[in-house]
Amino acid sequence: MATQTATLPSPLAAAKNGGDEITFCHFTTAHSQLKSRTLHRICLPLAAAGIQIRYVSPARETPAFEGIEFIRIPESRNRIGRVARSVPLLRELARLDATIYHFQDPELLPVGLALRAFYRKHVIYDAYEDFPSMASASLPRVVRPLAARTIKLAEKLAAHSFDAITTADPFTLRRLARAGRSRKLVFYNFPNLDFFPPPRPMQKPFDIVYRGGLSDRAGTFTLLDALHRLKWLPRPPRLLLIGYFDNSEARRTLEERIRALELRDQVEILGRVEHEAMAEALSRARIGVCPLEAVPKFLLNIPVKVFEYWACGLPVVATDLPPIRPFLRHSQAGLLHAPGDAEGLARSIAWLLESPAAAQRMGERGRELVESRFNNECESSKLLRLCVQIARRQRAFKNQEALAPNA
Repeated sequence: MATQTATLPSPLAAAKNGGDEITFCHFTTAHSQLKSRTLHRICLPLAAAGIQIRYVSPARETPAFEGIEFIRIPESRNRIGRVARSVPLLRELARLDATIYHFQDPELLPVGLALRAFYRKHVIYDAYEDFPSMASASLPRVVRPLAARTIKLAEKLAAHSFDAITTADPFTLRRLARAGRSRKLVFYNFPNLDFFPPPRPMQKPFDIVYRGGLSDRAGTFTLLDALHRLKWLPRPPRLLLIGYFDNSEARRTLEERIRALELRDQVEILGRVEHEAMAEALSRARIGVCPLEAVPKFLLNIPVKVFEYWACGLPVVATDLPPIRPFLRHSQAGLLHAPGDAEGLARSIAWLLESPAAAQRMGERGRELVESRFNNECESSKLLRLCVQIARRQRAFKNQEALAPNA
């Protein structure tokens, strides 16, 4: 397992001269598995810098990392159960008495607001997805407009109340950028290179890899159609699918499509992979694909998978969507195709397979870009500075309170 290493940054060292440790408490009720954005990109770098981390979640399996204390809370199977646990969760969080509280679940906005209003805690809300559109899409159609409006209103209130709002890309930040006086920060989902070491020579049993949600909106069916079009190649390419399904019906639908296209010998569904094993899994293929459809979510969010493919030295074929276009268009590390264009996707894959030297140069260029620019080091430094600034304001406020009776 990779180990995050870092020297104590001067902003944190200066903050510690005040005598207090900085504790950062992330809390979630919705995720029974540890999220890579939270653990590997946020908490581990902060812990390596000397901040004490408390990770409150229903996760059953938690690895041992220096500087991180995992606190398990009961798991709830649905939103109603999680909402019902808000009061005991609030009490537990207040008891932990952290310097900064951090969360991502929009259903926990009332808990965050209560921490701020009743306990005068410092709170960061990580709105890394377009939660209003996502929540409304997952609910019955009749309540979707109300759900979207409610989340939008709660997020605007959070922007007026919390210390900071973070997002994973600038497109998502736009709806909150001018709301309230909270700090706004884009924390990109770039790879933590501790978990993506330099690529090494290895066997490539697969020609293509896709990592992420396995669904029509994610372009999985377009990818299968493209693979079907490539059966004319002397050696039909093999595809590795790494990811998750929305439900069991979605898995059955995908498997039926694979059988209908006669691709069973060419496709392997690996399922979820732990983040610590992701680089090795992706490196089993020659080309990384990102065939996302032009749905609202993907018109805002930058796909993490592109940077992880590059970190593994893979050339990329991606859908030409606004969030990824600025990164990929002039990168010399991949190719773009139109959304839903199976024929264009197939042509790009075929060209890379038939041009191994060019594909290798693209993969090497992608790795260079990740090492020089698109990695987690700069992002974690930005977040560290934000945490130090919040801690300093908290200390100044406490000093003012202590002096007030003597004024």
